[in-house]
Amino acid sequence: MKAAQITKYSKQFKVEVRDIPVPEITDYEVLVKVKAAAVNHLELLIATGSVKLIQDYEFPLTLGNELTGIVEKIGKNVTGFQVGDAVYSRLPLQKIGAFAEYAAIHADAIASLPGNLDFVTGAAAPLTGLTAYQSLHEELTPKAGESLFIPGGSGSFGQMAIPIAKSMGLKVIVSGSPTAQERTMAAGADQYINYTTENYWERLRDLDYVIDTLGPSEFDHELSIIKPGGHLLSLRTGPNKRFAKTMGLPGWKQKLFHIAGAKYDHKAKKKKIEYHFVFVRSDGEQLRKITKIIEENRIVPAVDPTEFHIEDINEALNLVATGHPKGKVIIRF
Repeated sequence: MKAAQITKYSKQFKVEVRDIPVPEITDYEVLVKVKAAAVNHLELLIATGSVKLIQDYEFPLTLGNELTGIVEKIGKNVTGFQVGDAVYSRLPLQKIGAFAEYAAIHADAIASLPGNLDFVTGAAAPLTGLTAYQSLHEELTPKAGESLFIPGGSGSFGQMAIPIAKSMGLKVIVSGSPTAQERTMAAGADQYINYTTENYWERLRDLDYVIDTLGPSEFDHELSIIKPGGHLLSLRTGPNKRFAKTMGLPGWKQKLFHIAGAKYDHKAKKKKIEYHFVFVRSDGEQLRKITKIIEENRIVPAVDPTEFHIEDINEALNLVATGHPKGKVIIRF
């Protein structure tokens, strides 16, 4: 089978498409014939070695973290799936490999494809869906009536986070481009801030929660709009000691992350705000809950129209790294 692999971590990594054997499955895995796989910033972080303190890989490494496909074979201890089922998955972090014609995936990491999505749009859903679900249900655990702001929340993350947050009874405010305003309000947002004409930090005050999708440059602005006792959760800014403890990392890694995240923790603590960092994990049970949310809200993730195949993997990664994709970038098989 064809697979897109790297042979080492490098800031100037190059992915090679190789012929490798179809993977064998364990008693707890299913073999999935891949139909589509999404290309994320996470692939760039993995290939450059930026997350090796969280997860270090052996080489050669087949890249790719989320996919859709058809079940081809089932391990003898797997229940709940049949050959021919259409499924989607955020692969377990320790065993990725979506950029290949077949993937062996632990059954606990897959769920049936939502009925309103096809293989291409479905490949854009599991990673952002799980990130939104884990951010709100595990990291923040907000109460009904509280307020949430998502700067840059008009993209694929916001598409999933808004309906989840609204189902929890939150007031949801989003900033983004004017072209995404109508779609974002239709998804359930209570207020929209057009970043091209307004600064959110001049409009908002005393919020309970902020989920950051933009990174370190926005950290101070985001802190300035949160009330004392509130929470700032970032998908981009960087891990801290709290994150390392939550992940169950060994003591020496906790010390390293404590040092790495100290300036963010210090700034947040001065304002009596708690800083969180989230790194999404696979979870088939949560994915089944996300399937219901997708179907009930008729969510269809935005997908970039450029048609990529596995031979185009470097161009697809380059679009994610330096371009302006109009939705998730997808490799079609």
